[in-house]
Amino acid sequence: MRSTREQTIQRIVQMPTREALLGLIRDEEYHDDIKRLAGETRDRIYGHRVYLRGLIEISSYCKNNCYYCGIRSANRNALRYRLTPEQILDCCRTGASLGFSTFVLQGGEDPWYTDRRLCEIIRSIKAEHPGCAVTLSLGERSRESYRLLYEAGADRYLLRHETATPGHYARLHPPELSLEHRMRCLAALKEIGFQTGAGFMVGSPCQTLEHLAADLIYLTELKPQMVGIGPFLPHHESPFADFASDPSMATEVQDPLSMTVLMVALARLLQPHALIPATTALATLSTEGREKALDAGANVIMPNLSPEDVRGAYLLYDNKASFGTEAAESLEKNRLALEKSGYIMDMSRGDYIG
Repeated sequence: MRSTREQTIQRIVQMPTREALLGLIRDEEYHDDIKRLAGETRDRIYGHRVYLRGLIEISSYCKNNCYYCGIRSANRNALRYRLTPEQILDCCRTGASLGFSTFVLQGGEDPWYTDRRLCEIIRSIKAEHPGCAVTLSLGERSRESYRLLYEAGADRYLLRHETATPGHYARLHPPELSLEHRMRCLAALKEIGFQTGAGFMVGSPCQTLEHLAADLIYLTELKPQMVGIGPFLPHHESPFADFASDPSMATEVQDPLSMTVLMVALARLLQPHALIPATTALATLSTEGREKALDAGANVIMPNLSPEDVRGAYLLYDNKASFGTEAAESLEKNRLALEKSGYIMDMSRGDYIG
């Protein structure tokens, strides 16, 4: 017999409104039940399996100047690198030898990676590793570009919307970037056939709890196959380096760790079949971050396959975790950590079920 609180949660996630979700976010009495129900929902669909993806950070060059990002174009002190196609293939070979079946190519919006170059890379990966999944996380591109990448063999595309509130989006980005265009990109990715991932930051400057409720509603409208949610972590070379001490940038999120985990849980309840990572940002924020997200319904982790000599250069935020259990070469550590928490490490493609 479900308790009254559980019945209320189930009723809201089945027919969500921004106001009702905001009520759940504000009322801490519901939070433990939300996280427990999210874990049960994940287990019902995916079991206790946690899928591992091999993350390859291909470039720290970016043409954009997003105010929160450490590799933004205006940061003259950022360490810049760009992996060659052969280096990317070498990373995939290493990953395949370790048992990875999914490779995630992530990077800044680097114009050097033209459609032609990316398509050649994707085809080469697929030729060498038949049956693997290729996920791209390379920002905003044209619809034609997305179509070409899909036809070349890319399976999934991650493009976090960051915030679903236009005014808040404008606070975090330069004028040439717009939430409307970001949402058009996400719609195009879904229409073309990609398993599509959206997501948002928690605790970013000027963020309100109403903004978080709006993010959750957007997910119910887009229905992405993947949802990436992580805490906002400042970079010392960004305009938001000292945002915590600036009243004009105040956020309503008082505990980024707890609130991010709650958002993961609500995303699981609203999109039961989604693939949801326990993000590196959570692991950076807290040694318990990844486990808390898994217990609240996450079911993906993405250890780093990038060459070790460049991992310190791909810094979207300060103190990023990229070694230890965040490193692909530490599979035994990952297996033991997951088993200790009651999970099974799964190296298969781990496609979306639904």
